[in-house]
Amino acid sequence: MTGFASQRGGLADEGPPRGWLWEMRSVNGRGRDLRLRLPETMAGLEAVVRPALEARIARGSVTLTLRLDDAGAAMPALDPAALADALDALARIDAQAAARGLACAPLDTVALLSQRGISAARGPDAAADGRQQALQKALAQDLPALLDAFDAMRRSEGAALAAVLAAQVDRVAELVAAARGVLDDRSAAIAAAHRAALARVADAVPVEETRIAQELAQMAVRLDVAEELDRLEAHCAAARALLAEDAPVGRRLDFLCQEFNREANTLCTKAQYLELTRIGLDLKAVIDQMREQIQNVE
Repeated sequence: MTGFASQRGGLADEGPPRGWLWEMRSVNGRGRDLRLRLPETMAGLEAVVRPALEARIARGSVTLTLRLDDAGAAMPALDPAALADALDALARIDAQAAARGLACAPLDTVALLSQRGISAARGPDAAADGRQQALQKALAQDLPALLDAFDAMRRSEGAALAAVLAAQVDRVAELVAAARGVLDDRSAAIAAAHRAALARVADAVPVEETRIAQELAQMAVRLDVAEELDRLEAHCAAARALLAEDAPVGRRLDFLCQEFNREANTLCTKAQYLELTRIGLDLKAVIDQMREQIQNVE
C-alpha cells in the first residue's frame, strides 16, 4: 500500500545543536521489501529500526531514509607542520611561475585539505562518543511517532480502498444472483436445442425416447453450474470477512481473487447460453478490477 510520512527532530546538548529528518515512503509490492538508508555514523541504529518496521509492515516496498544535519559533525584535525610545508611548496610554485610569466590558479582550500597528511580524523573522544550515543537514542525514540504517522496515512487510504473492494464484492454477488435467475430458461433452451439436434439425427437413424432422456440427463449434469455459483457466493462471504479484519489481509485476498477467477472461467466454459455467458464475462471484468485493487492492500 502506498504511504508517506516524515518526522523532523533535533537534539540540543552541551555541543552544537543537531537535527535530523526521517522520511518513510512505500509503494505496492507482492512481498515485503524494507530498504534502510542510514548514515554510516549511525550503523548501530539499524538493529533498532529494522525490527520496528517488520513489526508494523507485512507487505510492500518500503524505503526509510535518515538525513542528519552537519552542524554537529566533527571537524578534521590539522597537522600544522604538514600544512606549513604544503603552503611553502605552493608559494615556491607561484614564485617560479611568475618568474616565467605564468599565472597559477587561486588556492583551492578544499583540495588542500584533501592532501594526505594535512588533515586527519580526530582520535577517540569520550565526550564525542557520549554525544553520538545520545543522538542515536534520541533517533530511536523519535521513530514510533514516524511509524504512527505512516500508519495513519495508510489506514486512511485503506479505508477508502476497502469501500471500493466491498462495492466490487457486492457487484459479484449481484451477478451470481442474476446467473441463478437465468438457470431455468437456460435449461429449457439447452433441452430444446438438444431435442432438435436429436430429431435431425432421428430422421436418418431411429432414436428411442429413453435414449433422448438419457442424453438430456447427462448434459444437465455436465453443464450444471450450481456448484460454481455456490462457491462464488462463499467467496463473497469470505472476502467480506477479510475486509472486516483489522490485520494485513492482502495475501489472502490475492489468493481468494484467484479462486473467484477460476469459478468465473468455469462458468463461462459451461454456459452454453448467451445470457449466462454475458453474466460470466461481466463477472470476469469485475474480478479483474478487484485483483488490481488488491495489489494495493497490505
